[in-house]
Amino acid sequence: MGDPLNAREDAAEALGMVARAAGPYLDALPHLPVRDATHAHLLKDLDGPLPEAGDGTIAAIADLLRIGTRAATHSSGPRFFHYVVGGATPAAQAADWVTSLLDQASGLWLTSPFAAQAETVVLRWLKEMFGLPASHGGVLTPSATFANLTGLACARFWWAGQHGVDVTVDGLVGLPRMPVFSSGYVHPSSRKALQLLGLGRDSVRTLTRDDAGRLDVDALDRELASSGPAVLIGNAGEVNGGDYDPLDELADLAERHGAWLHVDGAFGLFAALSPRTADLVRGVDRADSVAADGHKWLNVPYESGVAFVKDRSFLGRAFGGWNAPYLPEPDEEFVNYNNLGPESSRRARAIPIWATLRAYGREGHRAMVERHQDLALRLGRRIAEAPDLELLAPINLFIVCFRYRPPGLSEEALDDLNRRIGEELIEDGRVYAGTTVYRGMVAFRPAIVNWRTTDEDIDLLASVIRELGARLDRTP
Repeated sequence: MGDPLNAREDAAEALGMVARAAGPYLDALPHLPVRDATHAHLLKDLDGPLPEAGDGTIAAIADLLRIGTRAATHSSGPRFFHYVVGGATPAAQAADWVTSLLDQASGLWLTSPFAAQAETVVLRWLKEMFGLPASHGGVLTPSATFANLTGLACARFWWAGQHGVDVTVDGLVGLPRMPVFSSGYVHPSSRKALQLLGLGRDSVRTLTRDDAGRLDVDALDRELASSGPAVLIGNAGEVNGGDYDPLDELADLAERHGAWLHVDGAFGLFAALSPRTADLVRGVDRADSVAADGHKWLNVPYESGVAFVKDRSFLGRAFGGWNAPYLPEPDEEFVNYNNLGPESSRRARAIPIWATLRAYGREGHRAMVERHQDLALRLGRRIAEAPDLELLAPINLFIVCFRYRPPGLSEEALDDLNRRIGEELIEDGRVYAGTTVYRGMVAFRPAIVNWRTTDEDIDLLASVIRELGARLDRTP
């Protein structure tokens, strides 16, 4: 087949093939196992020698659909509870196709005023939803990790400035170690961001008051009294139990001691959408930087992180000023978003976010937050009713932390049994939920964030874990 120019007439037909496959796939999705082991052999069909002339557009897309619709993990369906992974709402999914169709270079206003304007609007809408001041700066990122990286890069710029150094120009040489404090809830993505910034993955000092990792506010107050300029990482949502750091108290400490407060709100920031849960993020509007992740509770496709910064000038000072003569200068009206974050080449990720917010509005997303909390509470009731299940942490959002606990087993035996159930659950494929270690116990921590999930899916999760547990408990 060779040069794609010779196949330009196939472009519309290839898109039509995908559209025709979408209907049956989406109709079947709520009923499919999350992973079907009987199709694992199809993964080998992806392999082979690099084609010389190629098989052509239609053959390649036909093969990709044949393999992908069967062998892919159906994580966009209602029974994927592993990690914190939402699906894609109908509007967001269709808009993602539009994003690929238009293929905008979104980093510069000059290359796509359309993409830049969509991002500007989306950032304003998100600030309104989250209750953040309109004056905050913002930028879309590929993920929560990149959003944390963005916020903490601004914190590093601020901190170096407290020592009279422009870290963008001169780097960290000659500076002391930047003090970073958090609770035991600090997520690996924040540590990874610090690692990438040259500050050290393990530079975070965690000050806790119990084995769950809750913040010791008094200890933090004492440390800040003598640390000099410091950075605090508040965690709006912890991945094992869904708990929150006291953001209001952290903001008080940051103001009292002149510290920078960064809030990792990857999924937990969405609690702001409902009056039922908004108190969990009280004080987030006072933070210096905030990170969130749209492909979690906003239910838009990967990649969809977002970072907000109270003093918008820090974004440009931490990431702009490349001194490249072919690039335009920063501009307040015609925003060049690649000057405000870690990426230069950027996908137009604002488009699916714009579509889902336009389609369902504040009320639709509030309803989804409340429905998922109701589903989590439903699972909590199933656990309370079952003699062989044990809830390990209070349910305040959408994460349910529990374990299988038949009578008569030691803690060591329970850990081993739950670990084996977790492995079997993944292989079984009807539902998907992994294990963690919470307060020293091996546990399940399903996250209910997919817009498709219903009561039936929640009841199935509980019954499958009990079924597998009963079988494995009898296994010698």
